[in-house]
Amino acid sequence: MTQLDEEFERATAYALLDDDIDRARLLLGVETASATDEYVRTATPDAIRNFARGLGDDNPLYVDDDYGIGTRWGSQIAPGSMAEIVNAPLLGDPVDPELKKRTRSLFRGIHVFVSGSTWEHYRPIYPGDRLHSFGGQESLEVKESEFAGRSVIRVARRVKFNQRAEVVGVVRTLAIYTERKKARETGKYAHVEPTMYTDEDLARIDEIYASEEPRGAEPRYYEDVEVGEALPPMVKGPLTVTEMIVFHAGGYGFTPYAPTASRLAYKNRRRIPAFYVKNEQGVPDVGQRVHWDPRWAQAIGNPMAYDYGVMRQTWLYHYLSDWVGDDGWVFSRHDEMRKFNYIGDTQFLSGDVVAKRIEDGRCYVDIETRMTNQRGDVTTPGRGTVLLPSRDLGPVLLPDPPAEMQQKAAHFSKRHGELLKERGLR
Repeated sequence: MTQLDEEFERATAYALLDDDIDRARLLLGVETASATDEYVRTATPDAIRNFARGLGDDNPLYVDDDYGIGTRWGSQIAPGSMAEIVNAPLLGDPVDPELKKRTRSLFRGIHVFVSGSTWEHYRPIYPGDRLHSFGGQESLEVKESEFAGRSVIRVARRVKFNQRAEVVGVVRTLAIYTERKKARETGKYAHVEPTMYTDEDLARIDEIYASEEPRGAEPRYYEDVEVGEALPPMVKGPLTVTEMIVFHAGGYGFTPYAPTASRLAYKNRRRIPAFYVKNEQGVPDVGQRVHWDPRWAQAIGNPMAYDYGVMRQTWLYHYLSDWVGDDGWVFSRHDEMRKFNYIGDTQFLSGDVVAKRIEDGRCYVDIETRMTNQRGDVTTPGRGTVLLPSRDLGPVLLPDPPAEMQQKAAHFSKRHGELLKERGLR
């Protein structure tokens, strides 16, 4: 038995327990201040630029400090998807001690896949904006999975707001909890082979890259959009480990687990030992290396390393943002991770306008999207709703967040300030 096989047996000793599921249900509807300390707390101009470039987006609205001055925003702004990776710890009232005790160490050692998300964006992220969040679990379902036997599906809601207590956006994330050993035993994806690219294959991809351009300063008016209209193509890939590194360098931290170095890695290993699995050299390393280490990915049941789901979520925003231009607004986006995106895979993005409507003086356009890999598999069906300017009604009116959500943001922001004062930090 190899070192990795031994580590696999150790790492997969954890099972989905009925007790964990019962205890997790206690958290439904409980919303708390997020103490998560992401790599990026404040959206500085450099952080915005690096995040955009980390997902392959060179839109000057995001990467040029001066370009945004001449737009309706009056400044550089961030891609709305950056709300996913910006978070400063929010002080709040503690969770009920008994509830905290009863829900400690849930799903220890269980593998988690992000299977989809739904975002709504309400306000732009400006340079200097510091984002906080609150949220909790909205639902929990137990089901049988073809890939991994019994699984738990949890939907969590997080509300992101800035230092002015303005709701920037809200995300609902669908996560699947599976036993690592079951995923390996099914062998569902064992037949998938790495793709070898010819020069002709790469030329086809490069042709799409050469055609891609953000809409920019030329407005896309609501009146000019037709139902049934196809969006221009976009491509992402072929996916490399380098692209995974660049995405992390752009600010994605995978917090609260997070890749860390040297002494911080030691402290992290002491904090969450189940997350660390020895590699073939006997060195403890993060379980998330399934995203760049093919040997560990194969050990847990996948033929190759694969991307983060959040990468494809940012790509969907990039696709919609390029299309709407400087004067448009990406209001909502929904994605479903139906198949893995392996190292070496290419995602071809396409979309079609399926509906348009005017409500409350706002011009909405609904778009169905899909990401299709080089094998012809639709890996990521999705949809988006954008707001466009109108020749008749004028510029885009930003959507209003639900009153309940805005009131909670104001409450959490106020309580954060009160606790800072109590601790002599303000």
